[in-house]
Parts: sequence; C-alpha cells; structure tokens
Amino acid sequence: MVRCVPVDEPADFHGDVRQRGLEWLRRHGASGSRPPAYWRRFNAELAAAFHERCAYTAMFLSSPGTVDHFVSIEENRSLAYEWSNYRYSAGWINSSKQSLASGGLLDPFLVRPGWFELHLPSLQLSVSSRCPRQYRRQAENTLIKLGLRDDERVIRYRRKWLEEYEKREITLDYLEQKAPLVALAVRRWEAENGRRWRPVNSPPQRQVTRRRRAR
Repeated sequence: MVRCVPVDEPADFHGDVRQRGLEWLRRHGASGSRPPAYWRRFNAELAAAFHERCAYTAMFLSSPGTVDHFVSIEENRSLAYEWSNYRYSAGWINSSKQSLASGGLLDPFLVRPGWFELHLPSLQLSVSSRCPRQYRRQAENTLIKLGLRDDERVIRYRRKWLEEYEKREITLDYLEQKAPLVALAVRRWEAENGRRWRPVNSPPQRQVTRRRRAR
C-alpha cells in the first residue's frame, strides 16, 4: 500500500448518485435488498483519482477496477452513496474485503510513505518500523486478510512489473508510476549495491560490441 490522496467528488455526483441513493435508502429502509449501484457511473473518475492503481495492491490495473466501499454496505448502508467512502480496487480484493469490518483494516487514505516495505527478490510485503504503533495492528491485518503480503496473485503481478524492468522494456520512472512499491524496492537495492538490479542467479548482461568491417 502507498498513500492515496482524497480528491473532491465529481460535479454531478451529488445529484446522480447521492440524492438518488439516499432516496432509495429512504424508501427501502433496512431491507435486505442490495442498494442499486448508482456509483458505477463514476468508475472512470474514481480510477483517475487513484491514478488507475488499486488502492490496496498499489499497482496499475490493466482491466477496469471496481468501486470499493471502504466501510462496506453490510457494515453501514448509510455510506453506500458517499464519494469519500470509495476506494479504487481490483475486483478480487473488493470481493475478499466485503465481509471484513473497516475498523480492522488500514485505510489507504491514512497510509504515509515508508509504512510498507517490499523485499527483493521474494517480492513479499511487510509493515516497516516507520508505521506508527497505533496503526500497526490494522496494517498487519490488512496485509494478511487481503493477501497483500504474499498471495500468489499479487506476487505474480509484482514479478511481471519487475521483469519488464529487468528486460529494460520500461524505465524505473515508469515503474514508479505503475507499481510504486516495486520501484521503491528496486531503487533501494540499486543504491545499496551500486548497480542496476538483476536477480541473484541471473548471469551478468553481456556487452555487445560491433566488429569493424574489413576494408
């Protein structure tokens, strides 16, 4: 996870989502019916607000993500139509989070730089010593419950971004835009080792030289 900065709700959100949603809630009360997903109209605006990165995996979503209610509808229906309660999320993360109480999770809006550390070459994520004590339990719980620490789906996607950098298909600056935690781990490794990152067991890159053509 990396810090996510809240942005103002879109101009049409109040009328198109909040007012319609609150009217639906007023008419249906605490019924077991699922509130209509009026929020989906603003999925693109939410994606832009999160730089098209999942708020939890902190990686670019190549396919459209979903609107995650940080405080789930099951936990508090009154927040179903509040822009401030939305986080952009990978679909499977959203699904795994729906039954979890928000109080046990760390809100991406609270995260600050350096609270999480990605390790190379394992690509596992841990809570760093820079995470304040009052947030540590929530941070650890978030990593475990959402599979952010070592779930193979997340590891595989981190590895994909790292391999693109290894093959020089992307720059480190571009990696930072799409997968900032991976980029931060690479920058740290390169600073400590004084050379460009490559896996421990990989052979050094060969220097290709052109032979002069005989005249």
